[in-house]
Amino acid sequence: MTKQLVLASTSPRRKELLQQVGIEFTQLAIDIDEDVKEGESPTDYVLRLAKEKSIAGYDLLADQVSEQQQQNSVVLAADTTVICDGVILAKPSSLADCQRILSHLSGREHSVKTAIGLFGQDICIQQVVTTKVKFRDLSMSEIEAYWHTGEPRDKAGSYGIQGFAAVFVESIKGSYSNVVGLPLCETAKLLNQFNIPLWQNNAKTSAGAII
Repeated sequence: MTKQLVLASTSPRRKELLQQVGIEFTQLAIDIDEDVKEGESPTDYVLRLAKEKSIAGYDLLADQVSEQQQQNSVVLAADTTVICDGVILAKPSSLADCQRILSHLSGREHSVKTAIGLFGQDICIQQVVTTKVKFRDLSMSEIEAYWHTGEPRDKAGSYGIQGFAAVFVESIKGSYSNVVGLPLCETAKLLNQFNIPLWQNNAKTSAGAII
């Protein structure tokens, strides 16, 4: 029997990426504590959150579907963070915070890490993917103008590479979809371990309803 995939995220970007490669899935809203623990490395941080999100999603299914449906489900979760000089750059809380973060990234190379977590019937598999991104020099006036587009407000590192901030990117080394929020090549390989197929004909129209 083919496993049913559940995306433990309401992120429109991750939804679009899965639909792009024809994966059928539903979505589940997950709320966990995403604070960084003292002494936690960026890699350990994203791995922990991806695992906690996937397990929380699987547990939440018990309240919404039958036991048989839960056991036939695989929950996919991911967490993406931006790192520069070893420091995790979270979502900005204000214009000043956005200016601080993007000024730090201006003219420099930084890392984007995404951890993938898949959980089903006490089996959890994970992988971390890292992409290097270099920004051109940014002025304070364009950072402020970018803030007022509204785009950076819910983005780790204060930018969305798939949106207006594409003009900031001078070069990229590694997976582009990883920077968007879900490395598709690596995700597909992990999904294959659960026999979840790609390229389903109706995946783009099923739209992954939130359950």
